[in-house]
Amino acid sequence: MTARTRNTISLYKRLFGIVQQNTTAEELVHVRHIIKKSLAAKIYNDGKSEFSEIKLTAETILVIVEELNLKGTSILGLLLFYPTAKGIITRQEVDKLFGADIATIVDGLTEVRKLESRHTALKSENFINLLLSFAKDVRVILIMVASRLALIREASERDEQFRLSLCVELSYLYIPLAHKTGLYKIKSEMEDLYLKYTDRDSFDYISRKINETKESRDKYIAEFIAPIKDRLKKTGLKYEIKGRTKSIFSINNKLKKQKIEFEAIYDLFAIRIVLDSTPEREKAECWQIYSEVTDLYQPNPKRMKDWLSVPKSNGYESLHTTVMGPGSRWVEVQIRTQRMDEIAERGLAAHWRYKGVKSQSNLDDWLNTLRETLENNNLQTEEKLQDFKLGLYDEEIYVFTPKGELHKLPKGATVLDFAFSIHSKLGATCVSGKVNDRNESIRYKLKSGDIVEVLTSSVQSPKRDWLSFVVTSKARNKIRQSLKEEANKQVDIAKELLKRRMKNRKIDEDEAILMRLIKKLGFKTVTDFYVHIADESLDVNNVIDQYLELEKKETEIHDKHETVSADNFVIQNNQDEYDNRATDELIIDQNLTGVDYKLAKCCNPIYGDEIFGFVSTQGIKIHRKSCPNAHDMFSRFGYRIIPARWTGKQGSQYPVNLRIIGNDDISIVTNLSSIISKENGVSLRSINIDSNDGLFHGNVTVMLTDTNVLNGLMKKLRTVKGVKQVLRVN
Repeated sequence: MTARTRNTISLYKRLFGIVQQNTTAEELVHVRHIIKKSLAAKIYNDGKSEFSEIKLTAETILVIVEELNLKGTSILGLLLFYPTAKGIITRQEVDKLFGADIATIVDGLTEVRKLESRHTALKSENFINLLLSFAKDVRVILIMVASRLALIREASERDEQFRLSLCVELSYLYIPLAHKTGLYKIKSEMEDLYLKYTDRDSFDYISRKINETKESRDKYIAEFIAPIKDRLKKTGLKYEIKGRTKSIFSINNKLKKQKIEFEAIYDLFAIRIVLDSTPEREKAECWQIYSEVTDLYQPNPKRMKDWLSVPKSNGYESLHTTVMGPGSRWVEVQIRTQRMDEIAERGLAAHWRYKGVKSQSNLDDWLNTLRETLENNNLQTEEKLQDFKLGLYDEEIYVFTPKGELHKLPKGATVLDFAFSIHSKLGATCVSGKVNDRNESIRYKLKSGDIVEVLTSSVQSPKRDWLSFVVTSKARNKIRQSLKEEANKQVDIAKELLKRRMKNRKIDEDEAILMRLIKKLGFKTVTDFYVHIADESLDVNNVIDQYLELEKKETEIHDKHETVSADNFVIQNNQDEYDNRATDELIIDQNLTGVDYKLAKCCNPIYGDEIFGFVSTQGIKIHRKSCPNAHDMFSRFGYRIIPARWTGKQGSQYPVNLRIIGNDDISIVTNLSSIISKENGVSLRSINIDSNDGLFHGNVTVMLTDTNVLNGLMKKLRTVKGVKQVLRVN
């Protein structure tokens, strides 16, 4: 028996221990029988790894139980969905043996499984249906997020293409969903592992720095919290204090955005004070803790955040303040209760334990809006995806009606967004607003605390330019819906006009020829064509003339070539088949023809780099996985990502920019230039050295062939006396 098999068996035993604790004796008998039958039928073995499906199921269940604290319903739903999908047990039998609630989860997961495919583009209609499956039952979201966490944890055992596809999927869909549902702990781990597989150098560098500074950081935390403990002992409150280092991903973002060194990050960690408090006392006691901390340390008023009075939409409740600690260092302090801490860590999953959490209805509202958007047949796929992404906003503002009713909106929301958030009709007829008793336009961006009154007019109707400044998915959805309805009316009028004119000229309309004419005229949709006729920007008589000309030309061609070669038809089909396969993975070598690709200037990839393709209007751009823009592309435009890799022998030279930092020395330029000139296959293009306070900062551009040569050069440059750091940039 192999070590891997022993580990798998150990995992199964642990799994059945969990199932036993979370099911009735009768349910357990049925589950054992179904799993035994499934193993005998070998439904779990996909031919790639031993019991791969049940292993992933087991690891996902461990996440559900140990990290989301979900109980029997979700466990049984996940455990039964694969046997149901493979016909070991029917959906009706699941309902009869385990109940309708579990059968509903099995339905959702089975539907997701049917739609899910590594080769399905995120832009496709299947992906819209996948999101719709999520929107029907929030537990399906939680289970799928847990599944993706289990997958990324074992990604090192998978191939490179699988890891890239998974990282794109995480960035575009599952990390935002984890954020939206308040699963901050899982979100952070996903982000860290995403960074590990897309920019390993940055991940390793920050990990090493965190470990190197652990001792001094722990010492500072102990010094900071000692006086707090002394004061809190006198209050009689029950509490726990712990320090928390920021995630590797968030530290990396800070380094990139602020363009600073690791040592310059002042808020590398936060202090969390967690109270053991009763629901009726928790707010008062949190503010009491706040008072004690700010009596000891000077607070920064600009960095105080109160999510006690108004929790976030995903249920997050906490009181944050940043204070000046020993040595004039800013330290973030988070104050919350055990209930708040569990909701902060486990998000929506904790709502099943703590009933009546105020903000749960906000997530329900989001799911309802998502369903409404995805089911809207008038919207294009890209419009639906845009609205879905808009619904996953990070920051919120809080505004009030004149009667004091609170509304939560994304940061950047306008008066018009506010109007649509109250009622669709109010938004459609909005002409302006009174914000804190001052007249403001519908474009005015609201701030937290604003009191907003919506002003309307019966003659107002949605305009196309409204889409350029609203930020909520509900507003965009309703505006588009109204514009489409109006456009459809105009289309009917234009269709009737064209038919009547063609009839007057005794022309029999051929729809196929008309469609080709519409395409030839440059219209993306038939609707756009008819709208241009309706608003008279396209002359209907001119259209008919062009139609007759195209009809005459196609008749002549048809007469000349009455038959089409069967051989040509087969060849064309084979070529299409090849092109479809080629999109699975792009192979980059010197002899590649027929594919329009360019190396991206933002990251300057070279042979040997881990790369991916990005479909843009200028063709396919090849980027490094560690490109500073990669995360933005993955998270916003995941459907445009194509896995890619280098192959063949490379003779080309590529430009590489290096950043060199060290002690200022008169001979430093000579020493660096000497090493570069002696290195085979490397030529110096430019060198620029700046000196400040005894340190030099050098920007060097070299031409070389591949990553092996680059790594060898960087290793030698680090040996130059006085050099502290050699980094590849962009």
